[in-house]
Amino acid sequence: MTADPQPTFGSGGAEPYARALRREGRLQLVRSPGTARQGSRSAAVALDAPADADALDLDAFDVARWSRGADVADLSTILDASSVLDIGCGPARMVRAAVDRGLGALGVDVSVTAVAMAVDAGLPVVAGSVFDALPGEGTWDVALLLDGNIGIGGDPTALVARASSVVAPTGSVVVETAADPAADVAYDAQVVDEQGRASATFPWAEVGREALGRHAAAAGLRVSQTWSVGRRTFCRLVRAS
Repeated sequence: MTADPQPTFGSGGAEPYARALRREGRLQLVRSPGTARQGSRSAAVALDAPADADALDLDAFDVARWSRGADVADLSTILDASSVLDIGCGPARMVRAAVDRGLGALGVDVSVTAVAMAVDAGLPVVAGSVFDALPGEGTWDVALLLDGNIGIGGDPTALVARASSVVAPTGSVVVETAADPAADVAYDAQVVDEQGRASATFPWAEVGREALGRHAAAAGLRVSQTWSVGRRTFCRLVRAS
C-alpha cells in the first residue's frame, strides 16, 4: 500500500474526524480562504469570504449518521447492484447494507479509526486510498462516492476515472452530488470539531449534477441516470463506449 502524498479527509488517528467518530460528534468542513481553483458560484463565495471559521463553514457533518443504518436514499444507490465497493466508507454503513442484502462488498477508507470500527463490527473494510491497489479491481459492479466523497483528492476528474477503473466493464460509479447543481470548485479545506480543533489542510472539491457530466466526459464516462431521494441527488456514471 502506498502512502498518501498529502493529508486527506479523515487521515490521522488523532485528528477531529477520528475523535468525532469515537464520540459521534459533529464536524464542520471549512475552506481555506483564497484557495478555490475553479470558476463557479461556489468558488466566488469562497474567494470573497472573510477568514474566520464561522463565516467559512460549508457543511455540518453529523458523524453519528454515518454510524447508523443506511436510509432510503442510501439504499437507492445499491438496489440493482451485485457487488459494491464503497470509496471513503467511514464506519461502513453501506458495506453493512450490502452485506445484509447478500451482496459482495468492500469498503476502503484512509481513516484508521473508521476502518477499525468497521472491522470490529465484522465488516470487510481495508485501510488505504482509492488510488492504492485494491482487492477485486476491475470486477466490482458498483463503486460508491457518497456523502460528498466526490471531493476526495480535490480532482473530481481523476477520482471518477480511478473509480471507473475498479468496476467491471459493465459496472457503474454512483456519485452523490452537491446540493447546488452548478457547483464545480476545488479548494483546500480543514475539518473542525465542536471544540474548535482543526485537522491538517487537505484538497477537496464540490461537484453538482450539472458539472459532473463534464468531469465524467473528461474521464471517458457518461451520466446514464440521475435521481433524487428527499434532498439528496445521485448520478450513475458508466463508460462512454
